[in-house]
Amino acid sequence: MNTSTEILADIDAAFGNAPKPKHFMDHAHCPECEEHDELLRTRNRTSLKIEDVGNIGWQPISSCSPEGIAYYMPALARLALDEPTYNYGWYGDTLQIHLSHNGVDNEFLRYCNEEQRRAVSNLLWYLSTARQDYEMRLTEVEEFEQCAKDWYPEAQDKPKPSSNASNA
Repeated sequence: MNTSTEILADIDAAFGNAPKPKHFMDHAHCPECEEHDELLRTRNRTSLKIEDVGNIGWQPISSCSPEGIAYYMPALARLALDEPTYNYGWYGDTLQIHLSHNGVDNEFLRYCNEEQRRAVSNLLWYLSTARQDYEMRLTEVEEFEQCAKDWYPEAQDKPKPSSNASNA
């Protein structure tokens, strides 16, 4: 995978059939969960935007169910592949944090099938190099690489995409 277009196509193929859940989290847990759930219920894969998920301090994906993340994975990948924004920085950092939480015991990782794990790993490998020069980056390349290995151990010796890869 050498371009963001190919990465997105891979993510779409792996997650495109994931149904939209009726609720994205335990919406009765607290007012914040209720608000996050309502926001995610009013969006879809094409309408979700950085303003919805880019504030690390007010983050609906943090408490989202694996089914909800699977539904939104194509949109989250798209946001991670976008350029950083002034108000929110680069979403790739935030996505990597969600995907690396608890390492190999990550609830979303355990939910995903092999095709989905491979697609997420490819996304992470791509982001580890193709976006390594972002000045606003908060996470290290090595964190992306370890997360990619956790997601798809079979790819541990996988050559990483060229840092000169097209961002098409």
